[in-house]
Amino acid sequence: MALITTRGEAYHPNRRLLEAARARGVSLGLFHPWGAWPMVGREGGLGLAGPEAALARAEVILPRLGATISPYTLALVRHLELMGRRVVNRARAIALASHKPRTLQSLQAAGLPVPPAVVVYRRQDLEAAAQALGGWPLVAKLASARQGRGVFLLQGPQELPPEAEPGRAGLVLQRFVPPRGRRDLRVLVVGGRAVAAMALEPAPGEFRANVHLGGRPRAVELEPAWAGLAQRAAAALGLELAGVDLMLTPRGGPWLVEVNYTPGFRGLEEATGRDIAGLILDYALSPTPGTAGAV
Repeated sequence: MALITTRGEAYHPNRRLLEAARARGVSLGLFHPWGAWPMVGREGGLGLAGPEAALARAEVILPRLGATISPYTLALVRHLELMGRRVVNRARAIALASHKPRTLQSLQAAGLPVPPAVVVYRRQDLEAAAQALGGWPLVAKLASARQGRGVFLLQGPQELPPEAEPGRAGLVLQRFVPPRGRRDLRVLVVGGRAVAAMALEPAPGEFRANVHLGGRPRAVELEPAWAGLAQRAAAALGLELAGVDLMLTPRGGPWLVEVNYTPGFRGLEEATGRDIAGLILDYALSPTPGTAGAV
């Protein structure tokens, strides 16, 4: 079994997955994508070359690259699929989930509740886009933001920092909901089933609820409506493994805010006391997809 990752063994998800693998007597290796080179046109069909070519011997593969996954790595994931490997998640699903505009489009097309948003490609369009959403303040998100970074609170167009320049990938704009007026939830979906959930409270002075930015997690009882919504969101993107972020606001909800194909789970394990790494491995190694245990 293999993880495709640019991080080392000390990175929390990698460390916990390695621990869970050892507990199950499973061999799990970490492979950097840049060292595994897709090979075509050789005798015997598709293969890999390079210092990480041993990745080709893994029967089960978990890509864990985050929203900044490159076109090269997407091609590597698809190459492994074509080689007949079990890949959780697959390249097409990753391509949708790692790009926020494509994610929102897919969720909307599936009839799922997403907050009103506008995607812009030029700084000069910010004011008009804000008026289309009802005015400032707005939350601006880079198309491939991760762990809360690349997400900005704007009181006006002049506050957009240089690193958030829309560019060719686009910038997602959404109405700002103050932390005191909302509930932020993360639901983990494994094999089509919601298996765990937590609520997140932003750190003092912070509007983003991400654990990596000091958000405080706590366990919550997963209501059937939330579980069903998270499961439908993962299915709409074709994801077997997903972290689905929901928001409840005074104006309604829950809204589907984010869907992450490679979710971290430190906060979820701390809040629930459950072996999330083990749940992920058990599903990935299961002979029949869809055998993860539900809450």
